[in-house]
Amino acid sequence: MHSANPKRFDRTTPLSIAIVAPSGAPLDEDAVVKGLAFLRELGHQVHNYYHPEEKFLRFGATDQLRIDHLYAAAANPDVDVVMALRGSYGFSRLLPHLDFDFFAQSGKIFVGYSDFTLMHQALLARNVLSIAGPMLGDFSHSEKLSAYTLKQFSECLSGPTHRVEFLSEDTLDMVVHGRLWGGNLAMLVSTLGTPYWTQLDDGILFIEDIGEHPYRVERMLLQLHFAGVLEQQKAIVLGDFSGYRLAPHDNGYDFSQMLAYLRSILSIPVLTGLPFGHIPDRASLVVGSEATLRVEQGCVVLEMIYLL
Repeated sequence: MHSANPKRFDRTTPLSIAIVAPSGAPLDEDAVVKGLAFLRELGHQVHNYYHPEEKFLRFGATDQLRIDHLYAAAANPDVDVVMALRGSYGFSRLLPHLDFDFFAQSGKIFVGYSDFTLMHQALLARNVLSIAGPMLGDFSHSEKLSAYTLKQFSECLSGPTHRVEFLSEDTLDMVVHGRLWGGNLAMLVSTLGTPYWTQLDDGILFIEDIGEHPYRVERMLLQLHFAGVLEQQKAIVLGDFSGYRLAPHDNGYDFSQMLAYLRSILSIPVLTGLPFGHIPDRASLVVGSEATLRVEQGCVVLEMIYLL
């Protein structure tokens, strides 16, 4: 796995970052202004392709404008990183109209998560690395910005290795190797059986989601399982799954019960605790990197090797 145009940044290197809004419109326009300002305060050059007057329905702009902005950012010779403004929904509408070979060959580092999982999947199909990492919204409130999230992102860009350490409950000691892939569970499942599905066998699959009841998480995971995806992995690593509500008629069925059932039907390790998802303290993960997952007494180290 490789980047089309390998680059190395040390942690103090100013970047040229393009902000695009291929999915939902921002919930707070003032937060966008603050996020752009904070990136500039960090020393980065910012190219903003989002314009509030172009908002369309719940989206950052019309489908065609969002497509145009993606192409403009990827074609800009002064841009190092193309970063999503936010997730939500909207990228799915663009899929048939995007030339992902163009993006793969652009030499840009594409960064985001949530709905942006679809970009990671498309680049993965073309053997190009990308970063499941922060979006502009993470920089919108500098006084609340997670030092962990910022440190993870800068270290991830520096390469050629990156580590994420976390604790995981009920996990046996082990060491597995495989290429790292995944992202938002709902977005992954939405492409299964379509031309936009990308799968790595013998990989380490990471997943997260927000606002999905455990039964819906189970249903999506069973879909991947019945499709033969999960058993082809070396391990599954669960990030954050929060923002849902249990009901009285769940009768004790919760995330832990769902997890126990999942583990009972799979022959591969299923780990919890990855600091990734819709949370303030978020790891940055290099999609497509060669990864090693080490577990010892519940302490997990995920190490990635790559060249961006």
